[in-house]
Parts: sequence; structure tokens; C-alpha cells
Amino acid sequence: MRRTLVLVSLAVTSMVALAFLIPLALTVREIARDRALTTAERQASALGPVLVVTEDPAALERAVASTQAGAAGRMTVHMPDGGLVPKDPRGDSGARPEQLAEAGRRGRSYTARVSGGYALLQPVSLDAGRTAVVEVFLPDGDLSRGVWKAWLVMTAVAAALVAGSVAVADRLGARMITSTRRLAEAAGAFGDGQLSVRIEPDGPPELVEAGLAFNAMADHVVQLLSAEREMAADLSHRLRTPLAALRLNAEALGDGPVADQTREAVDRIEREVDQIIRTVRRPTGRGSCDASKVLRDRVAFWSVLAEDEGRSCELIGADGPAPLPLPGTELAAAVDALLGNIFRHTAEGTGFAVTLHQGQGVTGILVADAGPGIADPDAALKRGSSGGGSTGLGLDIARRAAESTGGYLRIHRSVLGGAQVQMWFRTKWLPPSRRRSRRLVRRRHSRTRA
Repeated sequence: MRRTLVLVSLAVTSMVALAFLIPLALTVREIARDRALTTAERQASALGPVLVVTEDPAALERAVASTQAGAAGRMTVHMPDGGLVPKDPRGDSGARPEQLAEAGRRGRSYTARVSGGYALLQPVSLDAGRTAVVEVFLPDGDLSRGVWKAWLVMTAVAAALVAGSVAVADRLGARMITSTRRLAEAAGAFGDGQLSVRIEPDGPPELVEAGLAFNAMADHVVQLLSAEREMAADLSHRLRTPLAALRLNAEALGDGPVADQTREAVDRIEREVDQIIRTVRRPTGRGSCDASKVLRDRVAFWSVLAEDEGRSCELIGADGPAPLPLPGTELAAAVDALLGNIFRHTAEGTGFAVTLHQGQGVTGILVADAGPGIADPDAALKRGSSGGGSTGLGLDIARRAAESTGGYLRIHRSVLGGAQVQMWFRTKWLPPSRRRSRRLVRRRHSRTRA
């Protein structure tokens, strides 16, 4: 925008300067020409009274020498009998006979083009119908004397005006761009979870209003999130009463595999409720986890059900540590959502595989199955959309977990024949601007492939 403002200012002021400069330059040239011709005509007219009084060559020569043009050798008097005064003019008398005749025919001053300049021919009527012609030679330099200097001054003034307007536009553009960039960075940081970001509005009135609106919006969003966290905490806390009753009932079951599984499930639900309460009460500090450990725990949990349904289950690449900037509960919820979809939407006996891939700055979790696949991956990624009669939140939970680290989620066809859901997490923090640029690149790439 700054460059655009500078270019617009440069174009407008240049056109305005040229609109005034070109006519003014032509006017200055015409003024210099008229001034030289007027001076020459005045000096030629000064010899008229002398020619009327006397035709003595000596007197006429003195009269010619008394003028500025005559002293410079640029004035010649053409007598009716063909004589010249002075007889040996020093100037370049280039008027041709037909030009002299034309001046006499017109009866008034006449400017003719000659070699090296112009000749002003002033006819003077004598007695007995005779006519003498006074010639004043004007070099081209006299007709344009002072024009180039005036043009240079006008050009310098126009250039100074254009440079000044460009400098003012650049300063205004820099001020506007600085304010706009500050607002954009604050909005990006707020969108990436830095809820305490606020800006000091400055710049043009419109940007000041936008900054004030951003601060008001941020305060309102923080209030809404705080109210939502409190509501989630209260709701989770209310679950403690039915959990207590459920635990008592589980304890009353006695011993046995079913009772042990029931008590383990109650313990797990209670831990999850406690984790939810702690998370919503502590909105800052996302924490981290070991993706390998989480995957081993969750695959081990689902492998029991897989064995009952005759499904093959495989975990690949989860041998070493794989740190992720994500709480373990969120990663476990995302993995559970993906594995739960396999059990929910594929037939019994359909195998699946979970692969952990670690790259430079990224970690990927690939969940593949041998089912029928997902017919419309784009529609499946929309929150609340499901083609199998479920809530449609499973893939959205996984997607939000990946995007919280600056990563993304994609759906492809797996080598097993079914769907492959890829969650890619960033293990290194990226600035909000680079996150947005990477998202734009991925969107363009997906459009190109489509």
C-alpha cells in the first residue's frame, strides 16, 4: 500500500506539473521571441524620421551607428536606388531581393527567415513613391535568450514539488502501513491464542476506530471464553455426584473381570473429569506430551476390543520418544476419536494400523484402515458433518488438535484400501504470520491438485 500511495502521488503530481510546465515553457519562449522582435522593430522605426529628412549616406550611417543593432553591425538600410547604408555592413545581411520586395509591398514590418536567424524588414515611404527598407538581423540566439535558464528553473521547481509530494505521501503511507501492520499482527497473535494482546490505536481516524473495535472485540471474546470455561468447570464438577454413586455401585459388584473393568472405567472417567476441571481452570500453558507413550496407551486400550472383533491392529514407529507441544489428554482424545470411527464405521474383522512419523520440525500420526474409505473427505472435515449417522465431531477434534500446534489434518486413501487420516503436528513454534502463509500455500496446493 505504501508503494501504491507513492506511485499514485508521483503520477498525479507529475501530470499536474506537466500540465502547467509545458504551456508555461511555450509561453516563455514566445515572450522571449516577441521581446527580441519588438526591440528590433523599435530600433528600425527610429530610422524612419531620419530617412524622411535626409538621404545623405553619412548622416544615415551615423543614425544607424547610434542604434544598438547598428553598433553591432546588424542593421542595414536598403535605399530605393539599390544602395546600402552602411556600404560595408558587418552583419550578415541575408535578406533576398524578393523578401525586400515583399516588405515594400506589404507596407509594414515583415519578418523573414534568413541564414542563421531572422531579418526584420521595416519599409519606410519616401517622396515620389519611393520606399527604403530598414533591415535588422536577429540571430537565433537572440530569439531564445534566457529561455533555457527559465526552463531549467521551472523544471527544478516542478521536480522539487513532485519530490515534496512524494515524500509527504511516503510518510503518510508509512504511518498508515505501520498502524495497519500492527493491527494485523495483533489480530494474528490473538487468533493464535495470545488472548492478552491489545494495541494502542494510532494512525488515520479509520484505523483508530478499527483498533478500538479490535480491543473491544478481544475483551468480549476473553469474557465469553472465561464464561465458557467456568460453565465447563461447573458442568464437570456436577458429574462428581453421579460418579460417586457409580463408584459405590461398582464396589458393590464384588470381584471378577466385569467388576474390575467397571471399576477401571469409573477411575478413567473420574481422571478425565479432574483433567477437564484443571484444564478449564488453567487456560494458559498448554503443556506437552510424549506422542509415543500416548499412542502405545491408546492402541493397547483399543486392541482389546479389536481382538474381540477379529481386527488386526498394528502400531508402527512408536518405539522412541516423540515430544509434542500438546497436552496428552488432547492427543489421546484425538487418537480415540479416529480409532473410534474405525470401530463405528467399518465392519468387524477390518484391520487398522497406526503409524508415528517424525520429521524435521513435524510429527505425523497416520491412522489407516482397510474399510470402504471416505467418499467425500472435504465434507467429512466439516464440524458436525457425518455420513454414518454420528455426531461428526471426531474428525473435527483431531483437526483442532493438529491445528493448535500449527499443523493440519488430511484424509487420503490408505495402502490397506480404506481411509488414511493424517494428523501433522509442528514440534517447533512458528510466528503467526508464517503459520498463515503456510496455510495459504497448502490451500493453493490442494486447489491445484483438485
